[in-house]
This record gives sequence, structure tokens and C-alpha cells, in this order.
Amino acid sequence: MREYLLTLCITAAVTYLLTGPVRKFAIVAGAMPEIRARDVHREPTPRLGGIAMFFGLCAGLLVADHLTNLSVVFEKSNEPRALLSGAALIWLIGVLDDKFEIDALLKLGGQMIAAGVMVMQGLTILWLPIPGVGTVAVTQWQGTLLTVALVVITINAVNFVDGLDGLAAGMVCIASAAFFMYAYRVWYGYGIEEAAPATLFATILIGMCIGFLPHNMHPARIFMGDSGSMLIGLVLAAGAISITGQIDPDRMNLFSGSERATVHQMVPAYIPLLMPLTIIAVPAADLILAIVRRTWRGQSPFAADRGHLHHRLLEIGHSHSRAVLIMYFWSALIAFGALAYSVNSASMWIVLGVVFLSAIGLILLLLPRFTPRAPRWAESFVPPRYRRRGAVSEPAGEGAGTGSGEGQTESAESAEAVESEEHSRTPVSAGVPRANGATALGGRSRLLDGRKAGTSR
Repeated sequence: MREYLLTLCITAAVTYLLTGPVRKFAIVAGAMPEIRARDVHREPTPRLGGIAMFFGLCAGLLVADHLTNLSVVFEKSNEPRALLSGAALIWLIGVLDDKFEIDALLKLGGQMIAAGVMVMQGLTILWLPIPGVGTVAVTQWQGTLLTVALVVITINAVNFVDGLDGLAAGMVCIASAAFFMYAYRVWYGYGIEEAAPATLFATILIGMCIGFLPHNMHPARIFMGDSGSMLIGLVLAAGAISITGQIDPDRMNLFSGSERATVHQMVPAYIPLLMPLTIIAVPAADLILAIVRRTWRGQSPFAADRGHLHHRLLEIGHSHSRAVLIMYFWSALIAFGALAYSVNSASMWIVLGVVFLSAIGLILLLLPRFTPRAPRWAESFVPPRYRRRGAVSEPAGEGAGTGSGEGQTESAESAEAVESEEHSRTPVSAGVPRANGATALGGRSRLLDGRKAGTSR
């Protein structure tokens, strides 16, 4: 465990220390695109954060190769080299996209090629645990197709959820922490050495996310871009493939006792199939809702709008940071709920605990809907957000008729507040100082109001 902790700390340190210089390089290189109509942020922010994350990955693998216990992973398995090869390819495609915004089909082709490179070096699915059937061996072509599909889906799920500052890195870090606990338990609890590569991948992925998060939390000083989101998505998929398709569930001695006991004991064998879904669950639900919403309105399913989950949280009244924390909460609930169920699937307390935490999550999510309003006589003693809107919209004549002038005063204060809000929402174009802590190079035209934006960045 100490060697895993050392690997995690070095990966996080390298990622953290390199993110600052990478940010300056991104500004000089012009990797600061104008704010699009669908973006949430209002200031030009450099991308290419994936460069620092990739070097953190390389540092983690290099350190692990020189540690006594973890070096065995490199001697007995070719999976770390397969991961590095696929990661280098997907990272290069992401860097080009962050700078030049390449075509989506070209990116999809690159993702499939990166998955194919890993398959050629042995990181592929060999068999699957099927509920009600048992362990099923797959052919080479079936394993290749399943591997490519899992890699592509996971990469795009992480890329899709990258819509708020710190959201993607935090959610992947949470899912990786739960995945590490499961893989470590399989390795030491069941004595299966083939789970060591997946444990190492999860450790390095946690370090990459932890090292990048301080620079990416709201207000973000740098975005990971596609070079980072596709990279961490590929590493997450590689760990799932390693522990799902490389480990025979029969070696876990799960098939013993009665049929009912065997069903409960087989749950840990299915968890690797579910763990990648913990990061896909939230964006997948968002995607389904977006397709239904746009089709219902007679729009194209691919038309951009501001109806995604994180947009809804902002519209409800949550702040940027609170919306991200709520998404963290649901990701942690799904990931660690699945982990706890794999440890003791027969415990009803786990189910009740998940239900109770889900209720708390719903209350926190809808809390701004129940913001208390102060009575009219106390409105002058409370912040504006607790005042009744009707109080500031009374006709000026009524206020004048009372002889007090309160209506005119409240109307003036309301107009001043609206004007101040409009000014604060005006996006800062590149070339203006204080663009997320930097002076962007080159002038750009003033952009659209953020309220007309569409999907995530």
C-alpha cells in the first residue's frame, strides 16, 4: 500500500507542478478559443491541461517500474506498456483538437485506433461473466469489438461530462477511488496477481486528477481540454478492461454452496462491468434527457441548448461550486454504493443506506426551490435574495400616492441591481486583463451573453 501511495503522490505532484508552465504555454500557443454560444464560462481560458496530466501518467509509470513490489507488474504483464501506447496516441489527438479543433469523426477514428493499439499489445477482453450463465469465453474478434466499444464509450462519457470547472476531473477521481478499492481487494483479498495492473492504473488516475484539480476548480485557470478528458477516459477504461477481461471469476472461488449463495457471491465478478458505468451514469442520463427534450420540441437531437444537468442546477439557483459538489455527491453515491454491494450483497442495510443518501441528495438538489421569503415589514433587514419579487415591482404611482416614495426607491434599486447583474454576466473577451488570471494574447470581438449559450464547453 505504501508503494501505491508513493506512486499516487508523485503522479499528483508532477501533474500539479507542470500545470502552471503548461498554462503559460497554452496562452503563448494561442490555445484559448473564443467563448462559444454554448459555453458556461465567461472568460477566455487556456486549454491543453492534458499535457500536464500525460506527463503525470508517465511519471507514475516510471516510478512504479522502479519500486520493488510494483515492478513485478511490468515484468509479468504487458498491460502498462499497452496503456502508455494508447494514451500517447489519444493524448496527441486531443492536443491537436485543443489547438485546431479537428473534426469529430477524425477524433472518433483516433479513439478506435488507440483502443486497437492496446488490443494488439494484450490489453483486451478475453471472457465475460454473464449473469445466469457464468463465465463465457469470447473470440478474438468479439473481444476486440467489446474492448474498442468500452474504450470509445468511456472516453466520450468523460468528455461529455466536462461542462463545469472541476467536474470531470472530480467525478473521475471519485470513480477511480472506488475502483482502486475493488481492484486492491481482488488482488490481496483473493490473491489474484492479474488484478495488479488495474490497481496501478487506478492509483495513477487518482494522482492525475488530484494534481490537476487545484488549477481547475472554479474559477478555473486552465481547462484539461480534449487532451485531458480523453486521456483520463482511456485510463479508466483500461483499468476496467484489465480486471474484467483478464481475470477468470472461477479463480475467486465464487461457485460454492447453494444456488442462492452462489448468486450473491458472484456479485463481485460483475462489479468490473458496473464500475465504468459509475462515471457514465450521470452523463448518460443527461444525454438521454437531452435527446428526449430536443425531439419533443421538434429539434435535432444534436442541437445545442442549455438544458443539461449542470445547466439546470445553475438555473435552479445553485452556485457554480455547489452544482459541482452535487454532481460529486451523486457520483460518489453510485460508485461507492456499487462497491459496498460487491462486498456484502446480502445486506439490506446497504440498500437502505443508499436510499437514505439518495433522499438527502434530492433535498439538497431542490433546496433553492424552497428559499424562504421574509415578510414585507422585514424586507429592509434581510439580503435581497430573501425579499419578495412583487415588492420591487410595484407601480411608482402607488408609492407616490402614499407620500413615502417607497415604490420609487424600490424600483430604482431593482433597476440598479438588474443593470449590475447584466454587467457582471458580460463575458470578457481575449486581450482583456484578468482573463482567469492571465492577459490573453491578441484581441477578440465581444461575445454573446452567456444566457444564450448551449451545451458545455
